[in-house]
Amino acid sequence: FHKFTIGSAWIYDYGCSDDPQQFKALYAYSPVHNIKAGISYPAIMVTTGDHDDRVVPGHSFKYAAALQSAQAGSAPVLIRIETNAGHGAGKPIGKVLQEQADVWAFVMYHLGVRTLASAT
Repeated sequence: FHKFTIGSAWIYDYGCSDDPQQFKALYAYSPVHNIKAGISYPAIMVTTGDHDDRVVPGHSFKYAAALQSAQAGSAPVLIRIETNAGHGAGKPIGKVLQEQADVWAFVMYHLGVRTLASAT
């Protein structure tokens, strides 16, 4: 990861895969490398911003694609790509609200919630 765009800035936090000992540790907890083919994964929505310079979207694309390829069940594996948006706080409030609405709708749907109880 450290040779791809801003990844070198994260070496202090996560380690460097050029070092064999650190590579072993990084590989052990790598989300992409822990995906197993033939597993019935739950419904998953990966979110990213197309201009995110901290968590480069390519990592999210790779993770979502690997999950989609490995998925043995019927639950969806989706990726939500916010256009013209960066990382977290770099998004305008309107984009944050839209993303949160999509995420919570996805969660509630896959938990089986179809209607909200009356407030009365």
